[in-house]
Amino acid sequence: MSLSVPAPSPRIGLILAAGKGSRLETATGVTRLKPLLPVGGKPLICRVIDSMDRVGCLKVVIVTGFAGDELRAAIRETYDGRAELAFVHNAQFERSNGLSVWAARAHLETTFILSMADHIVSPAIMDLAANHKPPESGATLLVDRKIKSVFDLDDATKVKTADGKIVAIGKQLTDYDCIDTGIFVCTTALVRAIGEVAETRGDASLSDGVQQLSRSGLMTVLDVGAETWMDVDTPEMLADAEARLAAMPRR
Repeated sequence: MSLSVPAPSPRIGLILAAGKGSRLETATGVTRLKPLLPVGGKPLICRVIDSMDRVGCLKVVIVTGFAGDELRAAIRETYDGRAELAFVHNAQFERSNGLSVWAARAHLETTFILSMADHIVSPAIMDLAANHKPPESGATLLVDRKIKSVFDLDDATKVKTADGKIVAIGKQLTDYDCIDTGIFVCTTALVRAIGEVAETRGDASLSDGVQQLSRSGLMTVLDVGAETWMDVDTPEMLADAEARLAAMPRR
């Protein structure tokens, strides 16, 4: 199967939804699949699917893991948009999230937008992603340079950049200048990079793949500017997301 990179349109969307979301469940005492958690009156993952549908993704690939059958059935029942939905099961969902990207590789033969299932971004951020062309044989991460406005900085994935390219990425970085928003515009080079790391180590995170591409100068960043995004990991983050959604312009 060829992994060449054609023109970036039409777009494919990829959503990583394989994890347990145990931090939110433990804190709230509510047993519920995290992607199905209502935020602003709509399941979290449906918000992500809708955002990809709105910017023209004709196909949205959702990688499930924990309680995959239940999640897939609930999404099928709830989603009423235009995009074709494809589901991939990651049997290794208890390992790093890069394996979810690798599990979906058969669907990723073109430029695609990648999102976490628990990240909500403003319509303008998705517009930025949809209109952006990543470097050939590379990828672009949308980042936030408004570091002081990040709700839970300790939990955030930090990014160090130079000349618009990623130098280092990770939650434990102490020297960084922006934050990972959870939205990527990718070529299949990122998929291959994750596969190379997984083959060597037996596991790979998305950040591992990013770091692999960055060594060749092929991992760029796109600043979201004043736009809003949210990561929903804890009850406090959920409350913050509800408040921000209420103030966010609708499209």
